[in-house]
Amino acid sequence: MKPFIKPTLLLSKCLHHIPCRYDGTAQSSPIVDALETHVNWVEVCPEVGMGLGIPRQSLRIITPDQQKLCLVMRGSNHDYTDKMNTYSQQIITDLKANELHGAILKSRSPSCGLKDVKYYKSMEKGGCTLSKNNNGLFTDALMDAFPSLPMENEGRLTNYNIRSRFFTHIFALARLNHIQEKGHLKDLIAFHSEYKYLLMAYSPGYLRQMGKIVANHTKDNLNRMIGQYRFLLHKALSMNPKPMRRVNMLLHLFGYFSKELSNKEKAYFLDVLEEYQQKKVPFSVPLSIIHAWVVRFENPYLMHQIIFEPFPNDLLNTADSGKD
Repeated sequence: MKPFIKPTLLLSKCLHHIPCRYDGTAQSSPIVDALETHVNWVEVCPEVGMGLGIPRQSLRIITPDQQKLCLVMRGSNHDYTDKMNTYSQQIITDLKANELHGAILKSRSPSCGLKDVKYYKSMEKGGCTLSKNNNGLFTDALMDAFPSLPMENEGRLTNYNIRSRFFTHIFALARLNHIQEKGHLKDLIAFHSEYKYLLMAYSPGYLRQMGKIVANHTKDNLNRMIGQYRFLLHKALSMNPKPMRRVNMLLHLFGYFSKELSNKEKAYFLDVLEEYQQKKVPFSVPLSIIHAWVVRFENPYLMHQIIFEPFPNDLLNTADSGKD
């Protein structure tokens, strides 16, 4: 396994087996547990951080006029919106002193939830749910402060595709940050070279723009270059790779072995590629065939391509096999 730079991730504290939820319990996440030795954590619990005890009455986001958001405690009807906003700005100021590469947040939490928080019209029992695909108040503030930070909740990370893209994203950003700290242009050039085919699968357009930044190194300083490069990298890795872009990338890799392979081997690969296009096999199948040829023929350039291992392989498990 190749060495990876450890990303620094913001984590909802309750997901780390710490009993700080409103009912005094903790939450577990196999994904968080699997990441334990591969990342550095920065843990937060906004509700406890702003002064609430453990246990406590649960909170609810209400929008009486469907415009203003209010964070209200059930039972007492006390409004904690201002306290949460004040705490969020304080902790975000502290977080900016760290180089964060991603965040894993507690699903459905009115403070930390991401894309799955219910908003209500009132605090009445059984009150009308206005919508349920929103963010918690702390998460909204976090997204405003860190618009280029990969964020997921632990529920979404049980999806193989979402998880793989998130892992790919955070380890790429961690390595790019390490390159910026070292301050050597040659490392950025190597990064771009090694990520070429992975980025081709995500967005050939962004790949070309990033290549122009690297090629223009004589006219700019490295920090500014990396800032521009990071912005485009985030844009590219935030996309969902389309099957046809993956096919195009695989055909580029296939072209490296046109002289070494037998006609039967070529025909077999093209049949598998067609099966991938027809959704009969996952992307990992044709990619693994290419990887086997890289090892077999010891291609020096492709041996270093990140597409074959974008994050530590032991973050995968047998339950993931075939899911794509």
